[in-house]
Amino acid sequence: MREKAIFAGGCFWCMIKPFDTQPGIESVVAGYTGGHTVNPTYEEVCSEKTGHTEAVEITFDPEVFPYDKLVDVYWQQTDPTDAGGQFVDRGSSYRPVIFYTSEEQRAIAEKSKADLDASGRFKNPIVTQIEKAGPFYKAEEYHQDFYKKDPNHYKNYRSHSGRDPFIDTNWKG
Repeated sequence: MREKAIFAGGCFWCMIKPFDTQPGIESVVAGYTGGHTVNPTYEEVCSEKTGHTEAVEITFDPEVFPYDKLVDVYWQQTDPTDAGGQFVDRGSSYRPVIFYTSEEQRAIAEKSKADLDASGRFKNPIVTQIEKAGPFYKAEEYHQDFYKKDPNHYKNYRSHSGRDPFIDTNWKG
């Protein structure tokens, strides 16, 4: 039985590959969620007037890759202490959020957040929000699988955005 997970961690280009390359992942779709408009466009979301956040919707087989492992992958792609966006991308459309689709997911996400906060890995508190998932709207096709479509641009963006240096410093080693 397949399940869905939705994570927001800044630019959705950077959130696809880390999940897409895991076993048991059927699909990772870039899109928008959490706002008050229907079928928003990228330009509308970037205007900060729709309430939507860039996110990825993951369809996965929990028997192969359980939700708690997805949450672990999620944390290691983000700065969970920055509520104002992620890295160079600022504003509410880039805020870090775990959108849960079931009470089981909510409980797993809340425990994982509390464990990370208590771990002492970061000196500032963990501010990533955990919110009930609402409608998810697929982003324009040119945003899908961007890491495959334009690998050089993708690699340069990740590095120059500050994401890769942050991950290397705070999550690896």
